Amino acid sequence: MKKKYFGTDGIRGAINSKNINGDMFFKFGLASGKYFKSQKRKKQTAIIAKDTRLSGYTLEPALVSGLTSAGMHVYTLGPLPTNGLAMLTKAMKANMGIMITASHNPHYDNGLKLFGPDGMKLSDKIEKKIENLIDKKITKNQSNPEKLGRVKRLESGTKDYLKILKKNFSKEFNLRGLRIVIDCANGAGYKAGPELFRSLGAKVIALGVSPNGLNINKNCGSTYPNKIKLAVKKHKAHIGISLDGDADRIIMCDETGNIIDGDQIIAALALRWKNKNMLQGGVVGTLMSNYGLQKFFKSEHIKFIRADVGDRYVKEKMQKKNFNLGGEQSGHIILGKFATTGDGLLVSLEVLYAIRKGMKASNFFNKFKKTPQILKNIEVKDKSIINNFEVKKSIKAAEKLMKGQGRILVRKSGTESKIRVMGESENKKLLNNCINIISKKIK
Repeated sequence: MKKKYFGTDGIRGAINSKNINGDMFFKFGLASGKYFKSQKRKKQTAIIAKDTRLSGYTLEPALVSGLTSAGMHVYTLGPLPTNGLAMLTKAMKANMGIMITASHNPHYDNGLKLFGPDGMKLSDKIEKKIENLIDKKITKNQSNPEKLGRVKRLESGTKDYLKILKKNFSKEFNLRGLRIVIDCANGAGYKAGPELFRSLGAKVIALGVSPNGLNINKNCGSTYPNKIKLAVKKHKAHIGISLDGDADRIIMCDETGNIIDGDQIIAALALRWKNKNMLQGGVVGTLMSNYGLQKFFKSEHIKFIRADVGDRYVKEKMQKKNFNLGGEQSGHIILGKFATTGDGLLVSLEVLYAIRKGMKASNFFNKFKKTPQILKNIEVKDKSIINNFEVKKSIKAAEKLMKGQGRILVRKSGTESKIRVMGESENKKLLNNCINIISKKIK
């Protein structure tokens, strides 16, 4: 059944819009609190983290009010990467964890991502149950006055998260002698990122660490990797790391200034894990994963399957197939051995651990030649235009032209009011022609 409020990655939209406002977040807190309180556990607790958007000050109190009205005790952590929230939800044995964020979106958007007690994002089935509770009368979900929840601020969130991250590596592991550029996108990782690498002995050039509530992802971070490219060259750094607003995505840069996207990171890690007998089963990519990545895995005899776009669907497929590595071209990468969701800092540590003995980043990455790919993100008022007869006709026409020479993928964005049109082919002229046929019709 189609969901009413949740998209591919939680709830997201423009602040003070239909679903992203104080009233809605109170109802969401109340409904999710009611649902998780019914899951019999000794402690009835929820923990909340957020990114650095100004609107977080509006949405967090409303969410807290809803949760405590349902009888949940709440711990607030302040700015923290999404996977930090997931890890601490599990470590603290909380009923649920909620991340207030719109990830890589501009500051005027916000939203939330919800995690269960196992640190996993919720299934469609559970999200639907919470949606049903949201639509019930408020009084149906409220607790009796003597059973209302309490609220406490925890200041140790970043410290506790970094401690968990570092436990995954040997005590001897250090980054002394390395120069690292990190761009934190003025987002949730602005404290944790630089602190992590400095604590391991690296010389850190930190960018995007001055959030003002409005500059998150603005000309910085993983959606603007040219910034780390220039900084790596300027400071003669060994590697560049670029996070998004909630630090669950990572795009990297080698010492030569070459940008490394999620597909190249996944390829390098998969080959390393295979050679170290750490790769379990194979790798899960998405419908957006480059065809060159698929060919590379075939040549290396590594199993590769595609999931729907969204790291939640990648993780679900990983669990189903018992694979321990998966991710997206955009930089959502899940290291199943260590985490339940994407984590830019964890992935960067795994890469840095691999090259710790003097290997150049350029030698570690660049495992395959990309098939030329074009992605157009077309803003629309109504995403249902994808079902328009003329648009469908244009897609079929483009697919007919492309047959045997590449592939076309047209889909709704799960997080923005956009239609994404993607094509891949070695025939660049044909590729451009096919993308334009569809794009013009949508516009």
